Amino acid sequence: MARKKVDITYISNPTKRKATFKKRKNGLLKKVSEISTLCATEACAIIYSPDEPAKPEVWPSDQGVKSVISSFREVSKLEQSKKMLCQESLLRKNLIKAQEQLKKLKTENRKKEMSLLMSQYFTIENNLENSNTVDLNDNSFLADKNLEEIRMKIDMHQPQEVAPTVEKGGETMYLGDQGLVNYHVQGPETNGDAMPNL
Repeated sequence: MARKKVDITYISNPTKRKATFKKRKNGLLKKVSEISTLCATEACAIIYSPDEPAKPEVWPSDQGVKSVISSFREVSKLEQSKKMLCQESLLRKNLIKAQEQLKKLKTENRKKEMSLLMSQYFTIENNLENSNTVDLNDNSFLADKNLEEIRMKIDMHQPQEVAPTVEKGGETMYLGDQGLVNYHVQGPETNGDAMPNL
């Protein structure tokens, strides 16, 4: 059975919030313990409970936490902040990502609008005189782009022409559907034309 997606918002019900805190805290401490054991890394956790703000819960021990923090402080400031994200920078990063997605969706929607308008001009005999300059410019741009794609596809499907090459007294040339055909060069003693050697 698929797990239900959790809505990441503040839990207003105090009883439910307390139960969720306890459950998530135990899960987090278990994960920190697992990563420390499986990967042989130094790890620690410090969790402040809203019910007991004066006494935080630590893992693995007070001494273990002090050891990890002192190791972290020995690293240069540049290395410390390399993969660190504060709430502001995380939100800024997510905002930039969302803006890029919005821009992409707007472009796709505009293309669809222009395609619909273009099809209306052809099918319903819609008059271009009622269109504004922006729509006409966008339609022109989309038409040019479509023509460019069509030309590229035509170029891809067209057979490449082969320059004639002389081989053993004959020439190999490309002749449409017949493919490569060998022509024998006739000497001055013959009066016939060169015939394809099929």
